Order: sequence, then structure tokens, then C-alpha cells
Amino acid sequence: MALRLSADLNAIIAMLNTFGRHHAVVWAYAELFGVVPFHAKAKKLRLILEELKKLFDAGGFSYQKRLYRISPEGIAEALNVVVKKNFADGLDSHNYLKKVMIGIADREDKDSGRRTEKDLRKKEASLMSGSRDGEKLTRDVNDSAYPVPEEQVEPPPMKMKTMPRTAPLTDAELEANRQRLKKMVKEIGGTK
Repeated sequence: MALRLSADLNAIIAMLNTFGRHHAVVWAYAELFGVVPFHAKAKKLRLILEELKKLFDAGGFSYQKRLYRISPEGIAEALNVVVKKNFADGLDSHNYLKKVMIGIADREDKDSGRRTEKDLRKKEASLMSGSRDGEKLTRDVNDSAYPVPEEQVEPPPMKMKTMPRTAPLTDAELEANRQRLKKMVKEIGGTK
């Protein structure tokens, strides 16, 4: 029992560093599950911290068969909201946290969509004006600037007609081709 307690406490201490600057709010959230005294509930605390570590590492979560993407700052914000809420009893699952994170994840998704659209409009405006902001140019051997390779478009390879035959023409075939060419030249008004 003492070995298991020691292993759980070592895992808890090692995990706290993985949360970085958010370790205090993570610890406060874990305490909402009634993990005190530590010597009796170290395993429960370790499991809660492992679940939160997975959440931070994945950058998203699923709730009611829907996947939500959220940043570490968004997770910390949700944890802060949950910690500041006064619960009559302790927490027994992460469902309330997930409901808070849903709102934050939706807000982050809208903000990133707006930011992406704004960046695209800015890029389009600069292209329409004939200038390219932050254009990456490289110099060739003649010291002329051209866009870097990742901005260049490769044309598709040309399809060349293959010759069905590799053997040389026979004398009869050569004479037939000469007669056909003479006839074509006559028809277009060439020499007799």
C-alpha cells in the first residue's frame, strides 16, 4: 500500500509540471473532487490529473458525440470559471467543466474563423493592388528576384505522342510517303 501511495504521489508531482503556468488552477479544480487527505485519496487525484493532462495534450474533447477543439488558454479559462463557482457538494465528473468549455470552444472557433477571413481579405486586397506584403523573394544566378519555390506552381507534365513503331520504314513505305507529300504540295498550290 505504501509503495502504491508513493508511486501515485510521484506521478502527481511529475504531472504538475506539464500544466505549466496553469498548474494552480488545475490543482484548485482537482481539489473540488474532494481529494483531501492526500494519503487516502492519492490515486483519485492522480486519475483526475491524468484526465486533465490528456485534455491539455489533445487540445479538444468530445461531449455528446461531438468533438470540440479548444486551446490551453481556453481550458484554463473554463477551469477558472468552475473553480470560482460555489458548489454545495464536490464534483463527481467533468461534465460541468465540459459544458463551460463548449461555450469557450465555440467562441474560439468563431474568433479563429473571423481572423482567417480578415487575413484572407487583407491578402486579396494586397494582391489586387499589385503588391505582395511580406513577399518572400529569392535571388537566382542572374540576381533577379522571383518567388520562392513553395509559391510557384508546377505545370502538369506534357503528354507526348509515342511512336508506335521503332523499326525504320521500308523503301516502299518511304516512296508512298513521298508520293503523298507531292500530292499535298500540288493541292495547296505548290510546284509541280
